[in-house]
Amino acid sequence: MMQARKTGEQRENEAESGAAVSVYHDIARVIDHMQRRLHDVVRVELGRIGVDDISPVQVIMLMNIGGDELSVRDLMERGYYLGSNASYNLKHLVEQGYVDRSASQRDRRAARLRLSEKGRRLTGELRRLEERQSELLVRNETDAADLETTYRTLRRLERLWGDIIRYDGNAG
Repeated sequence: MMQARKTGEQRENEAESGAAVSVYHDIARVIDHMQRRLHDVVRVELGRIGVDDISPVQVIMLMNIGGDELSVRDLMERGYYLGSNASYNLKHLVEQGYVDRSASQRDRRAARLRLSEKGRRLTGELRRLEERQSELLVRNETDAADLETTYRTLRRLERLWGDIIRYDGNAG
């Protein structure tokens, strides 16, 4: 009798494992789709507030700078931007008046970035958008717990993928 139950448990574990592999398989596509949707939401919000001189990617760069003053390298590490892409977008953000760029006191070759007043106003508007969206998403304690679990799971996945890259596929 004990052997039959163990075999049933094994079958159940195998089914759960198969379901987890299937979900894992779809995660990258869901993340990619969500990023595109996020850009669409930002684009809609920019249109709503009458801003047409900045792209959704550049807005996310502004949000990553936030209230900090940081180097280009720090921003690239924080947002996982590619060098040429970051340079192009930062140049545009400076030219449009969203970011102030100055030479570092320590190393005059390195640039320091911080939001200008125009950049702070825009990110403030977008933070209010995030608050409204958060209120729509989190209606009770269960929703809040689900959101926290989702966040922790995505961060774990990000670390796993980072480890795979860093350790040449030998994560774990």
